[in-house]
Amino acid sequence: MTRIESEKKQVSKPATDIYNFLSNFNNFEKLMPEQVKDWKSTEEECSFTIAGMASLGMKIVEKKAPEFIKVTRNGSAPFDFTLDCNIQSTGDSSSEVSLAFNADLNPMLKMMAQKPLQNFLNLLLEKLPAALADVAGIVEQAVLHLQVDLGLTQGGH
Repeated sequence: MTRIESEKKQVSKPATDIYNFLSNFNNFEKLMPEQVKDWKSTEEECSFTIAGMASLGMKIVEKKAPEFIKVTRNGSAPFDFTLDCNIQSTGDSSSEVSLAFNADLNPMLKMMAQKPLQNFLNLLLEKLPAALADVAGIVEQAVLHLQVDLGLTQGGH
C-alpha cells in the first residue's frame, strides 16, 4: 500500500466549518484544478475525468465530525484507493488540515504517480481557504437579501 501525504495547511476557520465543507462533494468542485472535467456530484459521491488521463469516482464512506472524513473509490478507477481528510482544531477559529492518499499502486505506477498525486493533494489544500471564503460570502449575501426582503434592515421595502 502506497501512502502519499499532503503538507499540513493552517486554515483560519473553525474545524466544524472545514468539516462541513469537505463532507459535501458538491463543494469539492471549487478545489479541483482546471484539468478536471465533467464534474458530477451529490453530497456523498462524485465522478470526474482528469483531462488526458482517467475517469474517477469517489464516495464518502466514513465521517467523524469535526475531525475526519474517509473517501474511497467508487465505480471505475485504475486502482483502489482511499483519501483521508484530517482536520485538527488549533483554536476557536483556526484549524490544521491534511490529506492522505492510500492506494494499491504497482512500482511503475507509483514512480509515475507519486509526485503528481502529492502536488494534487497540496493544490486541494491551497485552494481550501478561498473556497471556504466564497461559501461564507454567499451565505452572508443570502442572509442580507433575506433581511431586506423581510424588512429587517433600513434597506427594506
